[in-house]
Amino acid sequence: MAAPAEEKFTRQTILSLTRWSDKLLSFRLSRPESWRFVPGQFARLGLPLENGGMVWRAYSMCSANWDEYLEFFSIVVPDGLFTSRLARLQLGDEVLLDNKANGFFTVDRLPDGEDLWLLATGTGLAPYLSILQQPEVWQRFAHIVLVHCVREVSELAYREEIAALRQHPLWAEWGERLQYLPVVTRAAEPGMLQQRIPALLASGELAAAAGLPLTVERSRFMICGNPAMVEDTHRQLMKMGFRLSRLSAPGHLVLENGW
Repeated sequence: MAAPAEEKFTRQTILSLTRWSDKLLSFRLSRPESWRFVPGQFARLGLPLENGGMVWRAYSMCSANWDEYLEFFSIVVPDGLFTSRLARLQLGDEVLLDNKANGFFTVDRLPDGEDLWLLATGTGLAPYLSILQQPEVWQRFAHIVLVHCVREVSELAYREEIAALRQHPLWAEWGERLQYLPVVTRAAEPGMLQQRIPALLASGELAAAAGLPLTVERSRFMICGNPAMVEDTHRQLMKMGFRLSRLSAPGHLVLENGW
């Protein structure tokens, strides 16, 4: 006999809300004591519908795997079945949490290399905020480059938190290994790159901005964001000699669609 649906999830409480803009928000949920995840994985979150059904969406964790809460970063789609409801929630409201984390977008799928490139658009930044709270990542790679591409500068969320990562006591001795490269595509911003990530890879501008060569011997990539960026970046890196990392054949890059 199948287990009752109620046993497949728990009800968790919203502990905090941060509204970065009218389209972007972060929220923290209470975390069951036994709930475990590997940084880069995602949770399935659910909200009730008016007709008595449920709507579920996948969200990568932003929080460290040792935090007592679970943090998520979301875009708000005004007529979205899930996010329009999410945007109306307040502190103390409940969100359903699937009992198990999922996904394989994790650093351990990449073989050793000198440089780790974390490429994101929009809320695709989320898993990297969790991944960068693993001390072993800072020890393993000599350089870590976090690239966050958005349309408007107001969408560059978590900038202060990213800067603070370099001083975290668990890995502060390697803090200088992290570079943060924001990219804004719709308007020129002083000191920021402006083109889409695939174009910046093709032109060499991204490598030049980081001061690092892109080679199969030293470069490892994680790609997360809108499906068009993920596909185009994957294709561009294949043109440059990089290949997808599979469980049976380790390569140079792993990818995940942000939605």
